Amino acid sequence: MKIPVRAASHSYDVTIGKGILKEAVTALNYLFAKTDKIVVLTDENVWSSQQHYFEANFPYEYHLHVMPAGETCKSFENYNAVQTFLLEQKCTRKSLIIAFGGGAVGDLAGFVAATYMRGIPFVQVPTTILAHDSAVGGKTAINHALGKNMIGAFYQPDAVIYDITFLHSLSEKEVRSGMAEVIKHALISDAQWVEELLEGDFVTKLPEETLVNYLAHGIQVKATIVEQDETEQSVRKFLNLGHTYGHAIEAAAGYGRVAHGEAVMIGLLYTLLLSEQYGKVNHQFTKRFLHFALENGYPFEAVHDFTFEQLTEYLLKDKKADYGQLQFVLLDTIGHPFVQKVELEKCEQIDQQLRALLAEVQK
Repeated sequence: MKIPVRAASHSYDVTIGKGILKEAVTALNYLFAKTDKIVVLTDENVWSSQQHYFEANFPYEYHLHVMPAGETCKSFENYNAVQTFLLEQKCTRKSLIIAFGGGAVGDLAGFVAATYMRGIPFVQVPTTILAHDSAVGGKTAINHALGKNMIGAFYQPDAVIYDITFLHSLSEKEVRSGMAEVIKHALISDAQWVEELLEGDFVTKLPEETLVNYLAHGIQVKATIVEQDETEQSVRKFLNLGHTYGHAIEAAAGYGRVAHGEAVMIGLLYTLLLSEQYGKVNHQFTKRFLHFALENGYPFEAVHDFTFEQLTEYLLKDKKADYGQLQFVLLDTIGHPFVQKVELEKCEQIDQQLRALLAEVQK
């Protein structure tokens, strides 16, 4: 299955299916034929679990660089180490990077590609559910101690190859984390899809065909938005639903200690409470959504690990903050997002409501 992404700066396809790596890479011969070197950037966990399949199905010679796993991959130190590796391999503007891994690998590899010799091509080969979101759309970044994804660039890949064979090695926690982005895509686009998710199987036990359909649906939602607004001037902000508060939790905990999707799920619940105030979402739906999240094993303990004051410094560093005012993506109704400026005092009130709701439901 191919999903086209027609961004203003660059058009490409997302190819998704099972066991497709060799076929999809071969189909990109026009791209690989004009490269002088191929560099595969991956991390320790991905390479240890996927090396055999990758080596058996990648039909070109390549230089391999294995990076630390997790958010450590997105540090300044690792970014510098990868640039050094490219220079040592005498890579040129005709060299090509393969980002082989999850969201962190894709973010780092994309930013390296965007900045090495002012930009070289790269191909995303995502290996996680979470990366159905991060591998598409051209957002690349590394982290700073004071904020997540603060140093980066909009830089589209030349192709995305999404072989779901790689998903079989994911832990339940990784599947759960990745599905939070699928749920986000449903909330901003399609009330019927949300119903299907809320009433369906556990998100960690979906039949393979259903999972592929959901991932393709999520990618299509993102592609449609990116085509309208590549550099997040307007509607692309909708893709940040749940991320403002979620990123604050993630950053306060220290990167990697709360999984990205787990933080997003906390942020989605916070967003629904805000959407009761500024939109038409009712409290009954918010409680139903929380029960769904808890039944699916999403942890909310991190909310209690920090005071609102501790989260405030991270909230104010959010990239959507505008002249010191916080901007949240909210839902008028399910499937209909909008951007709302929210005063910090109101944010604190909703934080208190969130803590009270968790206490009520988790008695």
